[in-house]
Amino acid sequence: MSSSVPTDIEAIAADWLARRDGGAWAKADDAALEAWLDAEVAHRVAFLRLQAAWDESGRLQALGAGWKQAGPPPRGHWAPPMHGRDVSTLDNALPASADLRELQFAPRNRQRNRPSFAARAFAVLSLTACALLANWGWQSYSRVETTSYRTALGGIETLSLADGSKTTLASDSQIDVHLSRRERHIDLDRGEAIFDVAKDRQRPFVVDAGSRQVVAVGTRFSVRRDAHELRVVVTEGTVRLQSPADGGHPKPATLLPAGSVALVREDGLLVRSVPIADAEQMLDWREGLLVFRDTTLADAAAEFNRYNARKIQLADAEAGALRIGGSFRWDNAEGFTRLLERGFPVRAEYSADRIVLATP
Repeated sequence: MSSSVPTDIEAIAADWLARRDGGAWAKADDAALEAWLDAEVAHRVAFLRLQAAWDESGRLQALGAGWKQAGPPPRGHWAPPMHGRDVSTLDNALPASADLRELQFAPRNRQRNRPSFAARAFAVLSLTACALLANWGWQSYSRVETTSYRTALGGIETLSLADGSKTTLASDSQIDVHLSRRERHIDLDRGEAIFDVAKDRQRPFVVDAGSRQVVAVGTRFSVRRDAHELRVVVTEGTVRLQSPADGGHPKPATLLPAGSVALVREDGLLVRSVPIADAEQMLDWREGLLVFRDTTLADAAAEFNRYNARKIQLADAEAGALRIGGSFRWDNAEGFTRLLERGFPVRAEYSADRIVLATP
């Protein structure tokens, strides 16, 4: 029974102490204990310290390292308390080469100053839990949930987003939704979408359409992205139209209140104010209608072509310059062209994949 590790020595000393007081003790055990005590000075110091701790406190913790049975060991005939002994008696119990102050007091002081194994384990577990909690909190804060939605040609779909907002996608449109604890970011890759934004002042709702961003907190608006034009229609609340920051420096933004129609082209930005009812009519495509007010036939044909595989084509510029008005079903391009033939100087040629309009 010998060991050079302090915790093992204390456990063995506690086991000797418990066995000696347990009642089943013989002279052979005395000889074995003395041999173990004489093997190393640290053995005797650990044994005497544990014995003193038990005598002074009467608590089971002094023997907890070495007691293997269930329940506390019965108290027997223990030696007199350490403080009651004569110092010379203790000195005689130690080898002549041992320094009494070093053996008796230094180890005990170190034991008192050194945290127990349970305390150290609790501290480690606490720090680990705090680190895990902090890491989880940061991940929850910075984690981004990404979802993509798209519609086919001629399809319209209304979707509910995870933040409580709703969006209606026009024909042949695609958005990528990125939701985090800091921001709600929507990439409009192509087409048009109407956004009914749930109010959340802590998380701005940003629609990125390439050259411009539309920022809202809680409102209703639409963004349309074409090859050479961006259109924003606001029907409720106020949105901010801004350019992406250039080198970390934000550019001036434009506030768009309800009734605003903003057109962004290569030559600049045009904003006009219209009645709310007129702004709403510009979004009637969600009801299956296209509304034209003094619109060129070229622009009207382009609108129909956004929803139909059978395209309307203009044979000459004169036909494209004609101006029309009215509401038409976007899924009935042939009916639209037949009405044109009756009321305008145009003629149409029909085929399976196209309708060609020309002046007579």
